[in-house]
Amino acid sequence: MITRKRLTTGVGIALATLAAGLGTAIPAAADEAPATPSPKVELVLDVSGSMRTRDIDGQSRMAAAKQAFNDVLDAVPEQVRLGIRTLGADYPGEDRKVGCKDTRQLYPVGPLDRTEAKTAVATLAPTGFTPIGPALLGAADDLEGGDGSRRIVLITDGEDTCGPLDPCEVAREIAARGTHLVVDTLGLVPNAKIRQQLTCIAEATGGTYTAVQHKEELSDRVKQLVDRAAEPVVTPVATEGAGSCSAAPELEPGLYTDREEIGEHRWYRVDVLPGQELRASASVAADRAVDNDYGVLLRAVTVHGREIVRGSEAGSGRTDAISSGLRYPKPEVEDDGDGEPAAETVCLQLAHSFSAPASVKKSPGLPVELTVDLVDGPDNAADVAAFGLGRGWWLLGVLVLTGLVAGLLAGWISRWRVAVWRTN
Repeated sequence: MITRKRLTTGVGIALATLAAGLGTAIPAAADEAPATPSPKVELVLDVSGSMRTRDIDGQSRMAAAKQAFNDVLDAVPEQVRLGIRTLGADYPGEDRKVGCKDTRQLYPVGPLDRTEAKTAVATLAPTGFTPIGPALLGAADDLEGGDGSRRIVLITDGEDTCGPLDPCEVAREIAARGTHLVVDTLGLVPNAKIRQQLTCIAEATGGTYTAVQHKEELSDRVKQLVDRAAEPVVTPVATEGAGSCSAAPELEPGLYTDREEIGEHRWYRVDVLPGQELRASASVAADRAVDNDYGVLLRAVTVHGREIVRGSEAGSGRTDAISSGLRYPKPEVEDDGDGEPAAETVCLQLAHSFSAPASVKKSPGLPVELTVDLVDGPDNAADVAAFGLGRGWWLLGVLVLTGLVAGLLAGWISRWRVAVWRTN
């Protein structure tokens, strides 16, 4: 009897100890695997009077926007916290002072109730002014808090009508807060002045500008931007290009950052296997006052110095960044049974033609962002680089052959005409 009691007591103590251990272990495990912060997106819709215009697939701009919103709301990823803000939706009068404050949050940023959000959008009717600046400030406040990514998607058919608050300056102010909030803009009217303002807003925050003139384009683009907010943010890897290909760092597929002095060339190396296509792009940012004319050149070169293909871009005027890219598909080789085919080392040379007044500091160099990707090459490549036409000597050979044939034909025709003339 005493033995049984002692055994029972011992088992009870052991179970209690085990339960206590489990109770403390579960919270510890939860602490070790924190949840990923939810991304936040706010759609900012222009509901000003001009949205009544019927020029989008036979419908009004407002009807097209509503349909696009319904499509987007059906496709929002579960992890995205989405909200909707309007501008020009409530005040129908002519008082500019009142109309330029007409912006409100239609649906709060948070877990999405699709039915409730669609019902709110259905009530909208084109009404008043176009206070883009105040709407952007309100949207930035709506997205505060949390550690996830933040994105504003602005859809409008016109430029801001509520100066002197410049929406481009508002976007710069939002960017200066350091919250990594991106503003993407979509313009429903292909107007140069509207495009200039919306492009400025987007570029100030690292976003994009898109002109859309069809319902399907609008739906697809907004879906794409919302999905992009849910994608993990890629952190660039710092690298340092060399002054020659032989000393250049070898890069794997990824996103890289570097600094390049004015007048300097940077070299990098990438190994490309047969059947792969190298895709590379480079951006050079002007983070200081520079002269008006500029350009960027990205070349793919063999280790012996022969150019394979190049990409270049040039422009004039003040810019935040200029980019160029290239593609090089390396053809497949026949399997001879000797194991894995050897990779080709491709040298990437990056140069730019930014210049600056003598008073501007040249060091550190201008910020560089380099993207390298290796994908499966096309089976039947239509790209001229796949046939070597981008390598120069092939093109030269074709031109020489064409000229030779044309010369022979011209000479033969000329001799025939002379012979006919003499005969007659």
